[in-house]
Amino acid sequence: MDLRDYLRVVRRRWALIIVCVAVVTGAAAAYTFTVTPEYASTARLFVSTSQSDTAEAYQGGLFSAQRVTSYSNLAKSRELADKVRQELDLPFTSGELASKVSASVVSDTVILDVTAIDPDPHVAQSIAQAYAVGLTDMIRELETPVGASAPLIKATTIDSASEPGSPISPNPVRNLGLALVIGLLLGVGAAVLRELLDTTINSPTDLETVTPAPLLGAIAYDAAARTRPLVTALESHAPRVEAFRVLRTNLQFVDVDTPDKVFVVTSAVPEEGKTTTAVNLAITLAQAGHRTLLVECDLRRPKAAVALGLDSAIGVTTVLVNKVGLHDAIQKHAESDVHFLGSGAIPPNPAELLQSKAMADMLRDLRAQYDMIIIDAPPLLPVTDAALLASQSDGAILIVRHGKTSREQLSQAVDRLAQVDASTVGLVMNMVPTGGRRGRYGYGYGYGYGYGYGDGYAPQNPTPGPEGRTRSKTKRRSPRHELEQRSA
Repeated sequence: MDLRDYLRVVRRRWALIIVCVAVVTGAAAAYTFTVTPEYASTARLFVSTSQSDTAEAYQGGLFSAQRVTSYSNLAKSRELADKVRQELDLPFTSGELASKVSASVVSDTVILDVTAIDPDPHVAQSIAQAYAVGLTDMIRELETPVGASAPLIKATTIDSASEPGSPISPNPVRNLGLALVIGLLLGVGAAVLRELLDTTINSPTDLETVTPAPLLGAIAYDAAARTRPLVTALESHAPRVEAFRVLRTNLQFVDVDTPDKVFVVTSAVPEEGKTTTAVNLAITLAQAGHRTLLVECDLRRPKAAVALGLDSAIGVTTVLVNKVGLHDAIQKHAESDVHFLGSGAIPPNPAELLQSKAMADMLRDLRAQYDMIIIDAPPLLPVTDAALLASQSDGAILIVRHGKTSREQLSQAVDRLAQVDASTVGLVMNMVPTGGRRGRYGYGYGYGYGYGYGDGYAPQNPTPGPEGRTRSKTKRRSPRHELEQRSA
């Protein structure tokens, strides 16, 4: 990953990074403001010899420097701890008292610092001073030869322990600053790890790694879609309405060998919004003046009739078994002029019906009557119905749900279509978040509402096609060269 990839990850996973920073900083703040503060008091000793001659003083200084390191270790002795504990009548064991005291040698000197730490500043001062006095006495006893009255080396207190005015810990600025840095590093690390483990489709770039089929449109997520799924219930310039108009316009410029009349709308797995997309695409096509038929060929879990408020008891299955004539089974949606052929009774053998000669004959008859036929088919991976329908149509439009459909699922869906020699007309990203950076999916607002693609292109050399529509002579390109917005 290069710097651009990391910046893209940060932009996409900023919420996770903020959560990590907030959690680590919150934990550090909770610790900082709830932990018992501790105070430190220090007494300073000077270790020297009693030599008076200059040469002897020099030798004595070297000797003191060699011995002062050993004296620092005496501060941890149990004998000295017992003596101080008894002298101050402290409620600690000797081991607990020794853990509160440390002694260190000032670099390149014979100065010894004795430091005591305790939650009570007065106790810390008393312990440090008592240890300094006790250590001085211990050095004098150890360095006095047998029979002599004066020690060879002595320790002198040059700075008595003072009562500290402020605690040495916790340090709010240091703790919170360190927590902020650690939280940021953890957040970025978690974001990168999640990005590497995330195999779902989150951007047009992800689509490019799976299929060269073009991205025909991106439908933004709308929380009100469950209660108002149809575009006829929205304002004429609502963003979701404009998105379907762009999808309709781009669909007209798809370059296929046969007249673009019959398209299968499907997805890799369920719950990706294929039925709602198929219904709204058919409505949008009808609003543009195309004689449009929506066929509900999901013979396992039909939902299109419910979305349109029409009857699905009579439809595809009843026509295929010759119980009802084709013209009698077709209904009309009054609000949009979309003609609708329901699923009919749910059969025990959907796949056999869909690949029957009767189905092929019905599609041939419908081609002659309608400009555009949109077939709502089941998902590709669970059942084979959609692949069978796509092989009899002019291609399939795959619905990809943002953040849910995985690259592997999409790849298997494209392969399933290729196995039956069906073409993937294009892709539609559904439920795209609208809170991202403007232009990420080409979604923006100007005069009215606009919808396009940042890396798109305008089809070149358009030529008249069937029903007065224009078709592009340009070969179908990858999603990097998606179709630009055109007026609906």
